[in-house]
Amino acid sequence: MFIVIYRFEVVQGLAKEFEQEWEELTFAFINYANGLGSRLHKDAHENYIAYAQWPDERSWNEAGAKLPESAQKLSAQMRSRCSKFEVLHTLYEVKNLLKTEN
Repeated sequence: MFIVIYRFEVVQGLAKEFEQEWEELTFAFINYANGLGSRLHKDAHENYIAYAQWPDERSWNEAGAKLPESAQKLSAQMRSRCSKFEVLHTLYEVKNLLKTEN
């Protein structure tokens, strides 16, 4: 499994829109680009941190090209809500001991 950790600094007053677009875009990656889903968090500075899972690095690298035009526009819109967007880490899973909800 391949993991990507992102940080988004969202423009004040645009958090609700950002969260909705992030959710829609995550479903687009799942439905069209082999994405395995994501989790969205906030840090102590009100920045959003997202943890996204992919089956492999190639799937992540090719994901944007597999999205329909509507999802590509959604991605651009979501990024426009941010004053800063960055990939913090790309990681290869070694072991997974997370408990999944029942």
